This record gives sequence, structure tokens and C-alpha cells, in this order.
Amino acid sequence: MTQTSDLDRVAMIVLRYMRRPLFALLLVYSVGIMGMALMPGPVVDGETTYMNLFDAFYFFTYTATTTGFGELPNVFSNEQRLWTIFCLYTGVFAWFYALGSLIGLVQNPHFIQAMDGVRFARKVKGNVEPFIILCGFGDTGSLLARGLSDHRMRAVILDSDSERIKALGVRDYTVAMPGLCADASAPKHLLAAGVAHPACRALVVLTNDEDVNLKIAVMARHLNPRLRVICRSTSARHEANLRALDNVTVVDPFEIFAQLVYWAIARPELHNLNAWFVGTPGVELGVPVSVPQGDWILCGYGRMGHWIQRNLLAHGVGVRIIDPGVDAEEAGEGTVIVQAHADHSALVTAGIDDAAGVVAVTNRDSDNLSTLLAVTELNPEAFRIVRQDSHENQVAFDAARADLVLQHSLTTARRILKLLISPLVQELIEWLEGREPAQTETLVARLQAAASAEPPHLWSVRLVPDEAPAVIDYLDAGGVVALGALCRDARSFPEALPCEVLAVRRAGQSIMLPEKDFSLGGGDELLFCSVYWVETMLQATLHNPYTLRYVVTGGDEPRGYVFAWIEDRLRRRRCDPKPNGRRPRP
Repeated sequence: MTQTSDLDRVAMIVLRYMRRPLFALLLVYSVGIMGMALMPGPVVDGETTYMNLFDAFYFFTYTATTTGFGELPNVFSNEQRLWTIFCLYTGVFAWFYALGSLIGLVQNPHFIQAMDGVRFARKVKGNVEPFIILCGFGDTGSLLARGLSDHRMRAVILDSDSERIKALGVRDYTVAMPGLCADASAPKHLLAAGVAHPACRALVVLTNDEDVNLKIAVMARHLNPRLRVICRSTSARHEANLRALDNVTVVDPFEIFAQLVYWAIARPELHNLNAWFVGTPGVELGVPVSVPQGDWILCGYGRMGHWIQRNLLAHGVGVRIIDPGVDAEEAGEGTVIVQAHADHSALVTAGIDDAAGVVAVTNRDSDNLSTLLAVTELNPEAFRIVRQDSHENQVAFDAARADLVLQHSLTTARRILKLLISPLVQELIEWLEGREPAQTETLVARLQAAASAEPPHLWSVRLVPDEAPAVIDYLDAGGVVALGALCRDARSFPEALPCEVLAVRRAGQSIMLPEKDFSLGGGDELLFCSVYWVETMLQATLHNPYTLRYVVTGGDEPRGYVFAWIEDRLRRRRCDPKPNGRRPRP
């Protein structure tokens, strides 16, 4: 059976709603024209005249448009005028009926949905710029779309909530982001969104239904096996199924949250660098939060609490747990457990007086805010880390003045944004996690010297003919391009541009923090951190062979045929000791 397209649905809905009005108009006009042709007209030269069908049709045409040219071709008889009166009244009722049906048609939700689908599919099909498909436009999807817009990356949005799609019309995105209210797990909607489009770069799945997320990922794998899929999941069962799929990246918000909490407590310099990379407001590079040492009280022992306890215990940080449903065997032997809600008495029982800090991570914002109030009264010196679930409660969390607020949806959106911009950013952070803190501090010092106080601009480029034609041609000609030479400023040679190359990916292997003398090769992917205007300067170097040769060798070759010919003549004269090629006279 052939599948029905949105355009076919529009045609069927129009025919269904306008069939009777069209038949009514056709009947009224047919009867009127035939009746006008049969009605006797005035007597001319002793003979009764009649209208032919063409004159009758012409008369009804200009009458229907309310133009009213007059009684043509002859003055009407009383019979014709009486029939005209009858036709005018019946025509008015027929037109009212047709217009009412037309208004009902354009207000029909099925017609509106079908038309939206047609327009949406046309926009996506005509797009030539790279774009991301975003399934789910809740808090996380909305924040991710904002981040993509800030980096001038296009997105196509699918969501089953019509109000969220309508909200797209009032967003001030810097790039076009068409949206469609539809079930993203339906293959036809994924195809309409461009899952098989050559410009589609990735599919991000962020709906609130784990089964729907899994279904979308499976459908995408069949529709376009080469397309990269990033899927959010908080279910262990669904995560296992997703990780079994090829080219699918699973993002677990609980794992991300626990990792950030561990960095804030045990690796504040790494937490500061990561927060600076993702553009967290108020974060100054090289100024990490000062976190006291000691045991921590964990309020909430759900799946997120499990992740946090596991990470902290693995690095020697003591944890005391407050949760009404905590299991002593599950928490582990030797762990202090208080089976209650995190109120004043429970905090006192858990030892709030000598605790280094409190991590409030229940799935209710009201409980977390209440815990903050209790901690402030009992131990104002304790470091307070709190989980925020809903973006709508941002004002209340700002007023709470916690030492560190980790918003559930924001942390997930930032992690996915890093994966979309360049996976090397997250690889670098995880690589630094396994190194000594001194190495992170060294990198911070280099970035401070390069980026100064300006916000970071992370971007990547591949040394391929489309993105770096000048470099490829230079390497093919036998030249050598060092990393430090590529980053020189052509305006003030040999000074370097304010940028740092954080990583280089070559043949599937990542080289972190390469040295200045690192020799580049074709196909390398470079991750830059710089101020914003540096990308434009480096793009000129990557595309202009004269600029590239100048920053590499320091010599400015002549441009154009005439200047190249003069330079060649002068070079030959310098190399030939005999003037004009003649022997000197004895």
C-alpha cells in the first residue's frame, strides 16, 4: 500500500470539506445559466429574443463579482429580470455557504497540521546549510537550541507539544530553526525533518519518554545508518539497548551531574576550566571555587545520588546519606545513613556541624530549597551544592545563593553542545582528569595569556581540501607546516595569534595539548580555543596560499605574472656570476 504524504492529505481534506459547497455553487450557476438562456427576452422586429449560453455565462460572471455592467446584450424582459432576482438570492446563499465552509476548512486542526507538515518538509528539503535534528523541545531542548543559535548552527525541531512549537515563533535565534508538532518516533516525520538529508549532521533525542527515545534512535539507525545519534537516557535498561546500537552516543544526566559534583569537590581547577569552556556566567578562568575538605552530606539517594556517592567514595571523599528510602546494604558498609527527609533533625543527626558541605539532589526543587534553608541556619560555613530540576524556578534558586547550583537540563544541554561542536573538548577534559592538577593549571595559564579576559571561542577545523585548501596544496608540494607557524599573525609576523590548539585528532587518535613544533598532516582535525576574531584570521591563512607561505617561511612571494617574471629574472641574475651570460673580456 502506498503511503499517503502530507500533500495528499491536504488535497483530501480540501475535497472533503469543500465538496458540497462546490457542488452547491455548480448547481446554482448551472440552473441559473440554463434558466436565463430559456427565459424569453424582449420582442425585436416582431420576434422574441433569447440569450445564448455564452451571453448567459458572461452575465452571471460579472454579476457574481458584483461588477454589474448592466443588462447585456439587450434590455431584459420582465421574465428575465424576475429570473435574475431569483438567481441573485440563491447565489448569495450559495456563496455564504461556500465561504463558511472555507473558513471552517482553514481552522480545521487536521488541515493546519497537514499544511504545517508540507511547509516544514519544503523548508528542510531546500536547506543547504548543515543542521541538527532536535527531537524534544523541553527545558533541555530549548537550552540546546539557544546554544546552537549562539554558535550559528541550524536546527530542525520536532515535538509533540503544539505550544512548544508555537514558542519557536517568538525566539530570537540568529539562524533559522523550523519546527513541527509531530510524533518524532514516526519514520515519516523523521524523513520530513531531514534524517536522510545530506546536510544533516546529527540527531539529538531529548523527549521525556525513554521508550520513545529508544524508538527514535532505532528508526534513525535504519533510515540513515551513517547519521550520528545523541540520545539522553536515565534508564539503565534503555541505556544498555542504546549503547548496543552503532554510532549512538548516550548522555546520562545523572552521570554528568555526579561528575560535575566530583570536580567541584575534588578537582576545583578542572571544574573551573570546564565551566569556563561552556560559558557559565560569572566564571573567571583561573579562579576556582574554594571547597573545604572533609565528609559530605548527600541529601537524596536516587539514581543521581548513587552516581555521586560512587564517584566521591572512589576518590576518598566520605559521604553521609539522608533519604527516607535508603537501603543500608545498598549504601555500603560503614556509610552513615539517616532514613528521613533532609530537615533540621536529620541534618543534625548526620553531623552537619562538622560536615564540609551538603549536596541536595532530590528530584523536587522545593525539597532542595528547603534543605538549603536548614543548612544555612545550622552551619552557615558549609559548602552548599544543589540540584535544580525546573528552569522555571531559576529566580528562587538565585535568591537562595547556594555556592554551586547545577541545573539538570542546563548541564545536559552543555554536554551535548560540546559533543556537537567538537567531541575533542570533552576528551580533553576527561584526559586532564587523569593527570595531575599541575597540568590543568599550566593549561589555564596558557589560556589566560591567549584569551585574556574575553569569553572563549571554541572551534575546530579539518585539514581537508574543502576547509583548508592552501594547507593541503602546501603539504602536497612537499612543504612542512608546524602548529606554531600556522598560528602566527600575518599582520605582525612573527608574533602569534591569541589562540591555543588544545587537541589534534589524527587517524582516530587524539593528541592532547600538542607542542608548537608539532608537524601537521592532511586529514588532521584541530581544536582551537581563542577569542572570536581569531577564527577569521586563521581561515584566511587556511585558504590563502600566499598568507600561508608567509607565516610559514617569513617570505612574501610576488603575486601575478609580471611580478613573478621580474622576481625570476632577478633571482637568475643573482645566481649567475657572468653578466648577461657573456664571458668577461681579458
